[in-house]
Amino acid sequence: MTDIFRVHPDNPQTRLIDQAAQRLRAGEVVVYPTDAAYAVGCALENKRGLERIVQLRRLDDKHQFTILCRDLSELATYAKVENWAFRLLKAHTPGPYTFVLRATGEVPRRLMHAKKKTLGLRVPDNTVVQALLEAMGEPIMSTTLLLPGDEFPLIDPEEIHERVSGRVDLVLDGGWGEVETTTVVDLEEEAPVILRQGKGDVSAFQ
Repeated sequence: MTDIFRVHPDNPQTRLIDQAAQRLRAGEVVVYPTDAAYAVGCALENKRGLERIVQLRRLDDKHQFTILCRDLSELATYAKVENWAFRLLKAHTPGPYTFVLRATGEVPRRLMHAKKKTLGLRVPDNTVVQALLEAMGEPIMSTTLLLPGDEFPLIDPEEIHERVSGRVDLVLDGGWGEVETTTVVDLEEEAPVILRQGKGDVSAFQ
């Protein structure tokens, strides 16, 4: 049974957000809106939750998972960042960007890229997921909700609920989502590299 919480996109109900955060901390898998496509995630330490997401999306070991953060205050815990890269991060967060960075030893190996030891880091500009992160008090392991065989992410929360029923625990319905995914920028080396162009202005990374 998969529950659905219908929350106001601009003023999400605190009671529902707190319940969603409690369920994430308890080991559940939750779908939520972002400033790009809907995403699915679990608590960072939730190994079984990560396995369920891998099964849901049929991901291989080359997939780059993303740590979703409220802001950049938690950055140093999870990533190694040069000064020039930090300036780019600061100028483009919150926003529809995923930044690939070198992971620190604090990051569980299952969340890193299997070979490159990198992670994705994202600070979303969306009221619902920001409220969820605030209530959690810690980052969320996240990935776009793109189901196997689909060309584009789902945008209708009712259809999302129907398609993932029984495979996730909760859908946060924050209104219709977007088809467009984030722009992915690699900040590991000496200059930014655009790995995927999606939503958001990319001129600063070219």
